[in-house]
Amino acid sequence: SLSKCTFGKAAFLKWPIIRGVVSFVDGLVVGTKCLMYSAEIAGDEEDEKEAAKNATLTEEELSAKKAKEAKQFQWLLYITVAISIVVSVAAFMLLPYALASLLRKVGASEVGVTVAEAFVKLALFMGYMLLISRMKDIQRTFMYHGAHKCINCVEHGLPLTVENVLASSRQHKRCGTSFLFLVMIVSIFLHFIFVLVPGYWVRLFGRLLMVPIVSGVSFELIQWAGRTDSRLADILSKPGLAMQKLTTKEPTADMAEVAIAAVEAVFDWREYLKEEFGWKPEENEEKNADI
Repeated sequence: SLSKCTFGKAAFLKWPIIRGVVSFVDGLVVGTKCLMYSAEIAGDEEDEKEAAKNATLTEEELSAKKAKEAKQFQWLLYITVAISIVVSVAAFMLLPYALASLLRKVGASEVGVTVAEAFVKLALFMGYMLLISRMKDIQRTFMYHGAHKCINCVEHGLPLTVENVLASSRQHKRCGTSFLFLVMIVSIFLHFIFVLVPGYWVRLFGRLLMVPIVSGVSFELIQWAGRTDSRLADILSKPGLAMQKLTTKEPTADMAEVAIAAVEAVFDWREYLKEEFGWKPEENEEKNADI
């Protein structure tokens, strides 16, 4: 949530558009922390030499060493997030424009270049998703991604049990895949603003300046789509939901258990069911006993 984000609790961070930028960057930071923590845990099991070396240190030396490692970890985190943003912007925003701009050599107008840029951008994004979805390790990751069925389970008024989670849909309007797809679409439309702007480099840097606005607008759209059942929201959500067939796979029962534990660590789903659906745990237990 925004109140617990990396950037603090300032009121302006919750303003429309700005909250989308904050949420996007905060998601990158948290995701990178989790990946680095996982790598650290995996490494700890193998690093026997380091453990033996630490055993020879005094308490003060060990404390100083841990403080130094924590600082290094923090810097590594910031650098990793910064590189991730730069690579993403370069690959999916600047590269499509640079490739489409080659059409000027055959006399294409700025409108034609912008339309071509849209097709190149979508092709790169779809191609990237298709390629990584064929990797064995990523397929397992997508199975865990599919375990966000937990959210659908709770939002449909069902208690979080493995059986209920596995029976729920793995597609959700607010899924990160839908957000990424919306970023693509919003950037395509907003970049038409630069059609009449003179100068190649002005148009190029203009796209860079639009990155926060694109992520902010996309965030507002996906939040709105997740809150309403209107026809327009359903139409807007369909491409992202279709993409989720690539980026999510059906999880196993143990993966569902992991997802349930993750939800319970950050969200009181029982209280939510009581408030939104009038759920009564006692009645649920009686039904299970009858079964």
